[in-house]
Amino acid sequence: MITKIIVAGAAGRMGQRIIALAAEDKEVNIAGVFEAKSHRNAGRSLKELLYVNVDLKIENNLSGVIKGGEVVIDFTNPESTMDNLKVSLSAKKGMVIGTTGFAETQIKTIREAARHIPIVQSPNMSLGVNLLFRLVELAAAKLPVEYDVEITETHHRYKKDAPSGTAMELARRIAEARKRTLEQVVLYGRHGMTGDRKEGTIGIHALRGGDVVGEHVVSFLSAGERIEFAHKASSRDAFAKGAILAAKFIARKKSGFYTMQDVLGLK
Repeated sequence: MITKIIVAGAAGRMGQRIIALAAEDKEVNIAGVFEAKSHRNAGRSLKELLYVNVDLKIENNLSGVIKGGEVVIDFTNPESTMDNLKVSLSAKKGMVIGTTGFAETQIKTIREAARHIPIVQSPNMSLGVNLLFRLVELAAAKLPVEYDVEITETHHRYKKDAPSGTAMELARRIAEARKRTLEQVVLYGRHGMTGDRKEGTIGIHALRGGDVVGEHVVSFLSAGERIEFAHKASSRDAFAKGAILAAKFIARKKSGFYTMQDVLGLK
């Protein structure tokens, strides 16, 4: 069964890897690609830009290519994703959303749209990170609250949002495993005379620099020992493969909100 995908942000770092891997996948057909109207590569052919055997031009909007596809894969930015969601909803096409940095109102809109179209939305599409989500949940549920939690994430210098969506999801899952909300326990870095660490808080620290694809370290610390969980991505292929798998997962579904936990059978 062939899944027809449309790739948003086709000339971006993630878009390029999704296209390259999809071009080699016999179960996927790239039905359309597009970029922002102002992007310097809008209008160029994929063969010319990425040297893939796909005879398509990079269009400058989703509306021009939406008809030929089944699922839109979107790793762009919150504003663009919300615009693309409107088009996808109108055309009754599914979406795989890997964009991060959404406001709560935007997340609510995405979930509302999932009542009418199938959507997979996750801050991280890799198998390893989604397994990490489950592992930290287990650790948080089993370890006493006396174990302090610190999350450190490192990304390339061009990442727009901080902390990363993955770090926020890790913190949320740990908080909920401890029967708390994220808002009750989260601390974003530290500065000045902070005093003693308050029990039960979760510290999140964002590092930016160079070309780091993505690194996340979760530490549970107590008097006498430290337990660490780490995931380090060496390329974007892990995320791109996950996005393509997610597109196949929802291609024949009518509606519903899903995460990569559903796609990977980790629930």
